[in-house]
Amino acid sequence: MIKKKILIIGVNSFIGNNLYIYLIKKFDTKIVHYKNFKSLNTRDLIDFAYIINCASNKKYVKDKYLKKNDYDIKIAEKIIDLKCKLIFFSSRKIYKIADNIKENSKLNPTCNYSKNKIITERKLNKMLINKVLVLRISNLIGLNSASDLKNKIHHTFIDNFFLNIKENKIFNNFKIYKDFLPMNKFNEIIFKLIKKNITGTYNVSLGKKVYLNELINSLNFYNLNKCSTIEAPKRFNSDCFYLNNKKLLKMIDVKISLLGLKRYCMIISNSYFRKKKLL
Repeated sequence: MIKKKILIIGVNSFIGNNLYIYLIKKFDTKIVHYKNFKSLNTRDLIDFAYIINCASNKKYVKDKYLKKNDYDIKIAEKIIDLKCKLIFFSSRKIYKIADNIKENSKLNPTCNYSKNKIITERKLNKMLINKVLVLRISNLIGLNSASDLKNKIHHTFIDNFFLNIKENKIFNNFKIYKDFLPMNKFNEIIFKLIKKNITGTYNVSLGKKVYLNELINSLNFYNLNKCSTIEAPKRFNSDCFYLNNKKLLKMIDVKISLLGLKRYCMIISNSYFRKKKLL
C-alpha cells in the first residue's frame, strides 16, 4: 500500500517538529523551511496529499493584515490547481470568551493576530473550496525544543511555566481555567483527520475546563526544588474558556480526557526535571 505524502512547513516550529516525529511513522512525511518551500514548483508538490503549514512570522502576529505577511495564502496560491489539501492552524482567540464555544459561536477577535486568522480563514475557504482543513486550536501542551524561549514569537502556557520555574516561582491561578490539549493527542487527531481525508472547520481541544493550578501541580510533580507561590500579576491573561469539540469527535475516534492530560504533564515533568526522554 502506497503511503500518503505529507509536507510540513516550519522546521523551527514547536507544532511542526512534534508532528513530523509522529507522522513520519505513519506517512511519507517531509519537513522544510518556509523559505525552501517558496522555491518549490507545482511539479515538486503534485504528489502530496496534505500540506501542513506551521510557519509564521512576527508581522503576521503583531501587525494588521497584509497579504505579504500571510504564509498560508502564499501556499494556497501555489497549490490552488493541485489536488493536495492544506491544513491551516487557526486559533481559539478568534472567538468571544465563553464556555462551550462551538464552531458557529460568536466571533470577537480583539488583537491583530486573531483578526488576521479570521481573514486568512475566509480567504482560504474561497480559494481552496473543499481542499482546506481549518483547525481552531485551544492551548497545546508539550515540550519545546527551542533553547531560547525568550525570542519565540509565541509564548505558550508551558513556556511561561518553565521560564518562571527557572526563577523558582509559581503563580497562583486557582480561579483561572482554560482549555488544553496534550501534544500526543493533537498528533493523533491530525493523523486521523488526514487518514479520513477530512476537510472543513473544527475546534481542536480537550473540550473541558482545565484549572491552571491543577495543570501546574502535574508539571511541577518531579521538581525537587521548592518554589515560591505568589499571586499572579494583573497583567496575566485571566480569560476563562473552553471549546466544544463534539463536531470533531463525530468525525474521528479519539479518546481524550482530563486525566490523560494530567498524566501527560507528569511525563513532561519527568522529562524536564529528571532529563528522561519524553514518550
